[in-house]
Amino acid sequence: MTFGSAPYTYRVQENWWTLPDGWTFGWIPAVAVDSQGRVFVYSRSEHPLVLFDREGRFLDSWGEDVLKDAHGIFIDADDNVYCTERETHCIFKFDRNGQLLMTLGTPGVPGAKDGDPFNKPTDLAVASNGDLFVSDGYGNARVHRYTSDGRLIKSWGSWGNGPGQFELSHCVRIDRYDRVWVCDRTNDRIQLFDMDGNYLEERAGLAKPDTIFFDPKEDVVYIAELDQQISICTLDGKLLSQWGGRQRSERPGEFVACPHGIWMDAHGDLYVGEVQADARLQKFIRQ
Repeated sequence: MTFGSAPYTYRVQENWWTLPDGWTFGWIPAVAVDSQGRVFVYSRSEHPLVLFDREGRFLDSWGEDVLKDAHGIFIDADDNVYCTERETHCIFKFDRNGQLLMTLGTPGVPGAKDGDPFNKPTDLAVASNGDLFVSDGYGNARVHRYTSDGRLIKSWGSWGNGPGQFELSHCVRIDRYDRVWVCDRTNDRIQLFDMDGNYLEERAGLAKPDTIFFDPKEDVVYIAELDQQISICTLDGKLLSQWGGRQRSERPGEFVACPHGIWMDAHGDLYVGEVQADARLQKFIRQ
């Protein structure tokens, strides 16, 4: 059985990963792949960051001593790994070997007042110039821009459904044109800004967008949507492929829980993590 529509069609590879004996995943909010093809699975479990090779063989686990509440993950061009922790109000940066390099925020301490970073942040992205952009979405309706070494440059956003407002700024990503895309999940849209936070446009009518991934070679964006759906679109909003149907399904390749994290590897295959009851981690092989 295939999913999507040509040329973006996929088959699901069931049970593609193997955990060590006695290990389990909880909710799987985030997944990412580095330049070596290592698959990073960020879950709410005793082993929050687990690494596999492309074939699903277990490689390593990181962060048991610091990672407490998995939410967002991002891997930059140098294979640094950024883990965004929701309930602990901070972001941890690891190098490619798992060494902790930087902590943004104070673990366990929310911003002092409304709008201050961080209050249950959701995700991070690295811009082409090295600046860091953080979506701060559960306790704040904000996006924050930092220098690469962690100095706050500016913040923008407020509660609401107008341009530049958010009901849940759930993920931030930056396309090849240096446009900042923010998943405004509860408002069923993605908003686009320049790097200074000036509003540009939006992509409306989505099924509660959770996380996005940009194809590094084409002007294509992959969107994981909370309401049991995956959409693949051009950067200007044309729908190329879609599956899931906004309804729960236990069939492999569809979604019994809620798609939350998405990433594509160098082969064009997609990895999708789900949250809520019966969460799964599915791999979609490009046909």
